[in-house]
Amino acid sequence: MASTDTAKTVLGKAGSIEAGSVEAGLDALETTVTSRASFRQTFTAKILPPLVATAVVLLVWQALISFKIVDDPTKLPSPADVGNEFKDAWLQGTLFDYIWTSVSRGLLGFLFALAIGTPLGLVVARVRFVRAAIGPVLSGLQSLPSVAWVPPAVIWLGLNNSMMYAVILLGAVPSIANGLVSGIDQVPPLFLRAGRTLGATGLKGAWHIVLPAALPGYLAGLKQGWAFSWRSLMAAEIIASSPDLGIGLGALLENGRNASSMAAVFEAIFLILFVGIAIDLLIFSPLERWVLRSRGLLVKG
Repeated sequence: MASTDTAKTVLGKAGSIEAGSVEAGLDALETTVTSRASFRQTFTAKILPPLVATAVVLLVWQALISFKIVDDPTKLPSPADVGNEFKDAWLQGTLFDYIWTSVSRGLLGFLFALAIGTPLGLVVARVRFVRAAIGPVLSGLQSLPSVAWVPPAVIWLGLNNSMMYAVILLGAVPSIANGLVSGIDQVPPLFLRAGRTLGATGLKGAWHIVLPAALPGYLAGLKQGWAFSWRSLMAAEIIASSPDLGIGLGALLENGRNASSMAAVFEAIFLILFVGIAIDLLIFSPLERWVLRSRGLLVKG
């Protein structure tokens, strides 16, 4: 009997050790590496690649000029000519004015679109009749080129900032609303049932259950909505230029075309591209990382 009891004790200890090992292993799998990346790792992984790509583009561009592959400056200016345009705008103090005129309009118009598109998408996703009535219209508006709204907006509102904001809203609201609808459609029904069981119904359910669960799709809609906002604004500034509206990046591009200055056209194109990249890096990329990190999907090396 003593030997039997001893064997049971040994087996019990072995089982507890094995169970503890399994738990320790599972905990290790769930443990997130929180060590901060060194500057060298960050530089190599995130800073160096775009610098190399930019250098390659500049080298190819200069080679086209130097080897007379494209020898007409009215078609392709040299990097130095474009650099002189930036230098002149900087010395005249107008470079940041061009950027701020467009960025301030774009961000304010996007906030208006966000305030309208979010509740609209929520209603379309949750009310069947509304979805059947205007869901196809939103999809159609999303595929409509933004430039198509500029002529009617000018006729309705005139050449002013209200026309600019109207074009931005018509271009961005459908994308934001459809992004939220898509995100809500992907919410597991179990989440909704659990929320109703806990009393999260109506606005509480939308705020605490639906919107957090639909956040990835909603964020994708926001990114697309900003892209449509920026493109709509550029189309409006190019077509509906006026001294009363100031000179934004779209107007700068149109002025370069009217002056037959490809260097000025390239300057405007690079500024438009720079703003798009900066907004993505400063606003949407951190939001995406936060969403992924909150869901345990961000892989850290």
